[in-house]
Amino acid sequence: MNSPLRDERGFTIVEVLVAVIVLVIGVVALVASSASSTRMIGRGRSSTRAVQAATARMEIIRANAYRTSPDCTALANGSDSASTGVVTTWTITGTGTPRTVRVISTYRVPGRSRADTLTTQIRCLP
Repeated sequence: MNSPLRDERGFTIVEVLVAVIVLVIGVVALVASSASSTRMIGRGRSSTRAVQAATARMEIIRANAYRTSPDCTALANGSDSASTGVVTTWTITGTGTPRTVRVISTYRVPGRSRADTLTTQIRCLP
């Protein structure tokens, strides 16, 4: 004759504890990766704003270069600060036909500043 306790089926306390520990480790890993993803998205947003500001400034410089006759006579170095917190600085070097234009966008990320640089050449015709 079997004992009534031996016929019952179910989980032991040890099995339940192991399952809970595995579940907790999985949830902690998900929370950690979620926080990391959020930080990366924020940094990507800041970098995108900086590149957009640099690209816009580069197009303004290119348009100004061809508005004058002869070309490129109104080009000058300068800087600009956007409401998004991006500071854009541009330098124009060279005096001949090709002029080198460098646009640097500086922005803040948690704990420090970062800078992205765009460089191109504008061909100035006499």
